[in-house]
This record gives sequence, structure tokens and C-alpha cells, in this order.
Amino acid sequence: MTPGNNGEHTPSAPEGDDDPFGYLYEDGQAAGATPPSGGGGYGYPGTRPSYNQVRAVGDRRPSTYGTQAAPTYGQQVPPQQQSYGQPNAHYAAPETQSGGAPTAPQYTPASRGSGGRGGGPNTKGLLIAAIAVVAVVAIGIGAAMMFGGGDEGDKKEAGAGSTQAETVKPSEKPTKDPAKPAKLPKTDAKALKLEGGTTTASDIDGAKSAGGVYVAGLNKVGAQATWSVNGIPKSGDYTLFVGYGVPGKAAETTLLVNGTPSDRKLNMDNFAKAEEGDWAKGWTKTYAYVHLNKGTNTLVVSCQEGDQCDANLDQVWLKAGHVNH
Repeated sequence: MTPGNNGEHTPSAPEGDDDPFGYLYEDGQAAGATPPSGGGGYGYPGTRPSYNQVRAVGDRRPSTYGTQAAPTYGQQVPPQQQSYGQPNAHYAAPETQSGGAPTAPQYTPASRGSGGRGGGPNTKGLLIAAIAVVAVVAIGIGAAMMFGGGDEGDKKEAGAGSTQAETVKPSEKPTKDPAKPAKLPKTDAKALKLEGGTTTASDIDGAKSAGGVYVAGLNKVGAQATWSVNGIPKSGDYTLFVGYGVPGKAAETTLLVNGTPSDRKLNMDNFAKAEEGDWAKGWTKTYAYVHLNKGTNTLVVSCQEGDQCDANLDQVWLKAGHVNH
């Protein structure tokens, strides 16, 4: 109400066309308010100012409704609609404006695995790091096994060895040592076949045969003692040992092998260095190399023409090969 109208109400357009619904009542229609259309705003004709705009009293400015301020660089302006469901004719996509819309970094195949030039992972560096980690772990485990738990390892090994030794059973039939030579026959002279005046005696001490019994009477031509030896394992060279006794002087006899005289006489020297006539101190031994056949062989000690046969026979035995003791 103003002083000029004396309190009477005169229909007029709302101040500043602020009533968007003026076309709904008579005063607004009389003032020219129309429904909204595609080309203008609500209410009264023409453009209207934006809401909540502060102005001085009596200051009327053209309405800016429907206009859009120019966006600043890099700022996106949300789309506005002119009417419900219809895009504003002034709206334009950010891509079409000057400067374009900001975009996120784009992934390109070239940036992958470029070793720092692109943004992709460095696979070579990752592989080297993984190998280094595995190596460090392996070294740590090896050091722990070498320097740690030594006592327990020794105990376990000792226990394992004991268990293994306890479970091994001795062989019921031990195998024969192939390096050990087969045991060959040995006998007393009294067990030999005595011929030509040979006989047994025991009046001289020192004989090694059982009961001190020896063979005497060899000092006559034709006297002999024959040993038929069995159990020769194979044909080959052997050594015949003869235990005998002389009265402090040398003797020699003839040796026959399987009926054939030996190339050399059987040397029955005074190896004991006994005094002449001392039969008890003259016990000693001699040997001769012979070649025997497998199985049974005949060895004969005899007194032939030209032999010095003053000796007593004690024992006879064989050894494999050519040996001297």
C-alpha cells in the first residue's frame, strides 16, 4: 500500500515479476501474466531476475533468468534444462568448449614393462628381487643346518648306526676267504709207509711228532719212507718240508715225486749246528720245491747209492707255491 492510493488496492503486476504463478489468479491475468511457454519464464512476460537477488529499493534490473554465466577454465557447468525433460539450448558438452574437459591418464601398451619410461610394472626388477629373496632363504637354511643341531644330528646318526648293527645277523655259513690259502696236509713220519729197514723209535729226545716217535734206520741203501698225500686242491707248484735230526754232521737223500727222482738231492745239512754225535741237539728242518697234480700224489724219501743217509725223520708237510718257511 502506498500514500497515493489511499488504502485502495489496485491490481498491478507483482514487484519485479516475482510471482511465477500470476497467471493463476485474476489480478495476474489483468496484469498480463501468462502460463509458461517454450520461449519465456513463468508468470509475467519477459525474462525474470534470479531468485534471492538483493537490489536497492526502486532498482529494477533486467531479469537474468535463463542465462548462463561463462564458466571458468577447467570448471564443468552442470547441464540446465529449459523445461521439464528438455535440455537447455545453451548447454554444450565440455568436450566442445575451449580447452576441452580434463581427462584421466590413458593406459597404452607402450607404457607397460618399459623399465621406468612408462607407468607399467618393471617385471625384470621384480624377477631379480624374487630370486634374491629365494637365495637369502636358502643360505639361511643351509647355515642353520650346518651350525645348528649338530649334537642332535650326531645322536641320530649314532642311533641309526646302532640300530643297523643290531639288525644285521651273522651268516650261518661264513664264506671262505679267497685270499687265504687252502690248508694242506701235514703228518708225523711214523705214519708213512716204511720200507727197506726203516723203523720207528723214540729213545732220542726232541722230536716234535706225537709221543716223540720218529723214523730211524734210513742209513742203508734201499731204505725209504713213502707219503701218499691226498687232497691236493689243484695242480701246481708246492713246497715239501721235512723235519729231521742229524748227529752234528750233514746228510742228503733222494726225493722221488710220483715215481720220478728230483733233479736235486734233499739237503739234510746240520742247520742246528749241533756237536758231532749229539742227536738230541740236531733236530731241524729242510725243504724242496715240487710240482704236484690235483688229488693224490706220492712223495718218497729214500737212500740211494752215493747218498749220505745218517738221519732220522720226524714230520712232513706241504705249503702252496715256492716258499722257504
